Amino acid sequence: MAEVGAGSGGSSSSRREEINGAGLSSMDSLESRWVFQDEDDSEIDDEEDDDDYDDAPHLAGVDSDDEDTQDQRLIRTGPRIDSFDVEALEVPGAPRSDYEDFGMGRKIVLAFQTLGVVFGDVGTSPLYTFSVMFSKAPINGNEDVIGALSLVIYTLILIPLIKYVLVVLWANDDGEGGTFALYSLICRHAKVSLLPNQLPSDARISSFRLKVPSAELERSLKIKERLETSLTLKKLLLVLVLAGTSMVIADGVVTPAMSVMSAVGGLKVGVDAIEQDEVVMISVAFLVILFSVQKFGTSKVGLAVGPALFIWFCSLAGIGIYNLLKYDTSVLKAFNPVHIYLYFKRNSVKAWYALGGCLLCATGSEAMFADLCYFSVQSIQLTFVFLVLPCLLLGYLGQAAYLINNPSGEEQPFFYSIPGGMFWPIFLVANIAALIASRTMTTATFSCIKQSTALGCFPRLKIVHTSRKFMGQIYIPVINWFLLVVCLIVVCSISSINEIGNAYGIAELGVMMMTTILVTIVMLLIWQINIVIVLSFVIFFLGLELTFFSSVLWSVTDGSWIILVFAVIMFLIMYIWNYGSKLKYETEVKQKLSMDLMRELGCNLGTIRAPGIGLVYNELAKGVPAIFGHFLTTLPAIHSMIIFVCIKYVPVPMVPQTQERQLESDGDEDTDNEEDTSLSRVLIAPNGSVYSLAVPLLAEFGSSSNNPISEASTSEEVTADLPVDPSISDAEHGLERELSFIRKAKESGVVYLLGHGDIRARKDSWFIKKLVINYFYAFLRKNCRRGIANLSVPHSHLMQVGMTYMV
Repeated sequence: MAEVGAGSGGSSSSRREEINGAGLSSMDSLESRWVFQDEDDSEIDDEEDDDDYDDAPHLAGVDSDDEDTQDQRLIRTGPRIDSFDVEALEVPGAPRSDYEDFGMGRKIVLAFQTLGVVFGDVGTSPLYTFSVMFSKAPINGNEDVIGALSLVIYTLILIPLIKYVLVVLWANDDGEGGTFALYSLICRHAKVSLLPNQLPSDARISSFRLKVPSAELERSLKIKERLETSLTLKKLLLVLVLAGTSMVIADGVVTPAMSVMSAVGGLKVGVDAIEQDEVVMISVAFLVILFSVQKFGTSKVGLAVGPALFIWFCSLAGIGIYNLLKYDTSVLKAFNPVHIYLYFKRNSVKAWYALGGCLLCATGSEAMFADLCYFSVQSIQLTFVFLVLPCLLLGYLGQAAYLINNPSGEEQPFFYSIPGGMFWPIFLVANIAALIASRTMTTATFSCIKQSTALGCFPRLKIVHTSRKFMGQIYIPVINWFLLVVCLIVVCSISSINEIGNAYGIAELGVMMMTTILVTIVMLLIWQINIVIVLSFVIFFLGLELTFFSSVLWSVTDGSWIILVFAVIMFLIMYIWNYGSKLKYETEVKQKLSMDLMRELGCNLGTIRAPGIGLVYNELAKGVPAIFGHFLTTLPAIHSMIIFVCIKYVPVPMVPQTQERQLESDGDEDTDNEEDTSLSRVLIAPNGSVYSLAVPLLAEFGSSSNNPISEASTSEEVTADLPVDPSISDAEHGLERELSFIRKAKESGVVYLLGHGDIRARKDSWFIKKLVINYFYAFLRKNCRRGIANLSVPHSHLMQVGMTYMV
């Protein structure tokens, strides 16, 4: 998501403007903006350096009440094209994806990176799937092997392929995936967010398109109305999203533990003297190395380990083909689903226990969706269908063929099935692949936490963007080391692969079920497809996942309960943060100052106006925050120009430089004097009105760099300094005064005014609310990343005022 600031400022008049992520000002996409432009219609380049802004300022403001009374020349110009329109594909030919213009060589590189980032988790599942399954339902005959293989085959086809690759990947939020991306997508089509900071302009960012009237559209509107009017449904939706996200974070802990432990456990096959304690120690060392290299970025690490994953998948396929040809090709009959029925008939309850182990073949499915922000949908789909899935199927077929002839190898079927001379090279590749797989859910966790932070559901943390080209490639240092600590605790306390596998299944299924429910809402509300298809999707997949979930919950009494406790803790952190942020924002909205009141007070405040610009940062999307009144009552002086800035996340990958539309002239300007015309410029008002700025103002701009102004700037002083030209109208003089005022205020310096707002529960509040707000939320807010660090505000230009909100 891109970060956008919405600001309003005022000197003697009120102003409203939206500021894009590059620091340039812009109005709503249906309005023009204040711009300078030569009469030959040449555009001012928005990508000029900051030094050029002194000679060609890009924004100005006038009182909206004065615009109706001034004598203006109205010119019919179309709506301005801004970056939001570009992202929403409202501009014909606008690029949609970062990956569309890549050549074949770059796409091959991306394919290798996809292998190293997205498919490591699902790719290493052959290391442990059969061993966990047969630990719960031991082999009593060939039919057991074929039945278990049939379960694995159809689990791979149904969950990773049909559900995720063919359906869920398309439910992305402008290229971002995961549970919070689904929530963000729903929030943009219906006002279901509990944090009431939506703006009308948010709707224009969406890629939503009006559809012709139909039964599906009518149903969608009814669902939208129901979601928006029911507070209970809003809270329920948020709880589902937070539960799914907490499971993703838990998955980011258990995935490295499971992958590394299962790979290092192959040493017990190659070296008889190796014990489980040595396996745990080596796994701990590998995990420390793994999380230490996470900071180098997804692109670099993905490109470095992509070839290793390619070798791993080729090895899986090669070993599978070798075992099929050497032992038994009859395992191919496992593609007949009847063998699943026979498997349950023979093993009954044990087969049901084995479902938890069978699910492990689909681990990493959610990672394909959560890691979507790193790559494109098509690249993930093609790589999975034509490389990953065939290699996985061959790998499982080969293991099953080996087990039919060697049922005693059920404890480590993958390593036992490796041809003798290839054991150590394959063991090395398997450990490298396991380390890579561990990164898959770690990067997915980073993405989910960034998305939850954007929607006010997680404390602000330092986020490092590791790529200049792809905004989704991030690294969160605090989360990285936090996951390492918890992962080491899990490895040292749960040393059994079977128990870790059960915890793995709990985390995976929790995310999968939440994703199924959210995608169903997307189908009804946004895609508006046939109700029969929607019901078939939710009944089949949710029923399947609940069946798997019942199996893993039955074994929760072993060490796997630790992962549930961890997920509950993460859920409480996110819910408390969202609850406190919601109360704080609602209080700020209730206590915001009226602009009419500010105008009435005017100079009666008794506050001295110092030269310069004051940037007041606040969390209000619209209105004057109460913290500004605290500034006025606390400080003896305030800057001559005040701009209110609100940093707000918008659901687009990035906000590019604003594009300007050329002036459309009616041809009625006076062009008799060509020399004067070449020197004059045109100012376009937000309502489409055009002002001609004459030579005196331009001359003053030209000499600004040689004569810096250090004294206090006021409108009256500007009026005295400006030369009088009888050919310029009063309206143009007013504009010149405003622009000169802004320029002089900027030359006097910019100061950042930040309010440090704390919240406390009212004395008459319930005990639980006091406990949550005064202690838990206060602790999180105290230890989260402050606005000063996020904005990189220089301390020499910073002023802070504290304020307490009673909620």
